[in-house]
Amino acid sequence: MRDVADPPRQPPLIELRLWRQFLAVADELHFGRAAQRLNMTQPPLTQAIAQLETLLGLKLFDRTKRSVQLTIAGAALLPEARDLLARAQALPLVARASADGEAGRLRLAFVSTAGFDVLPRWVRAFREQYPKVQLELIEATGDVQLQALERAEIDAGFMLHSPGSAPPGLVCQRIARDPLVLAVPEQSALAAKAALTLKDLLDQPLVIFPRRILPSLYDAIFAMYHASGHLPRVAQEAIQMQTIVNLVSAGLGVAWVPDSVRQFQRPGVVYRELKSSKGQAVPGCETSLVWAAGAASPALLRFLAFAPADSVR
Repeated sequence: MRDVADPPRQPPLIELRLWRQFLAVADELHFGRAAQRLNMTQPPLTQAIAQLETLLGLKLFDRTKRSVQLTIAGAALLPEARDLLARAQALPLVARASADGEAGRLRLAFVSTAGFDVLPRWVRAFREQYPKVQLELIEATGDVQLQALERAEIDAGFMLHSPGSAPPGLVCQRIARDPLVLAVPEQSALAAKAALTLKDLLDQPLVIFPRRILPSLYDAIFAMYHASGHLPRVAQEAIQMQTIVNLVSAGLGVAWVPDSVRQFQRPGVVYRELKSSKGQAVPGCETSLVWAAGAASPALLRFLAFAPADSVR
């Protein structure tokens, strides 16, 4: 009985060469033919099998002068040894695929608006072309994405921002450009108008995202009101665009949302455009794919190929 103070016995480290020799003998059930197959003489092969049995502490073959047969233990090891060698042989291919971006892991964060249009199209195409890349999608607001990029917890992120205001210090590839439109409660008198002016909105309660998650767009919206001498009357803040639209449906106010959000057809909400007036431009927004400089993995570079310049609308 082993003393409890003794360290646990470590499993033996066995070279792949011994497993190849084991497979050859197991397949041929003859040491001479197995040695021929391995381009070696029989005595070193016999010694190698004896070494393997010593390392394992069990017998793999029953040998007589006339026959060689696998023991129960040897037969149990046979499929495992085949699988081990097949996987070992595939390692260079796996390494090359990872280096080329055709395999590996890609962690992408995204804001909810990217999930309406851009992301589904690209993810579908990317999965079809590179099925060996493990794609991890994480929904997160822009402020959370910036923290995750700093900690290297994601490879890249789809972020929303006002035009020309992508997060500094990161590599940025613009993906889409949207005008802002108004989400209006269906029962509101504003819903009867085909298009609205800013004057129609100045006294309307506003449902908007917190500034911390999207500062550039928040500031652009407030600047538009300020240019007319008014301060927006914020009725409610919410983080996700779907939640904002749901609150509009509940009658809490109107909301500025990217045009792509129109695809979220929530009962009780209609979408209206704002008429631009002289000296009063309606803010727009952009979606960009951003990542840390020098941190683009091969898999990310492959994904970036799905973002051609003409995808910007």
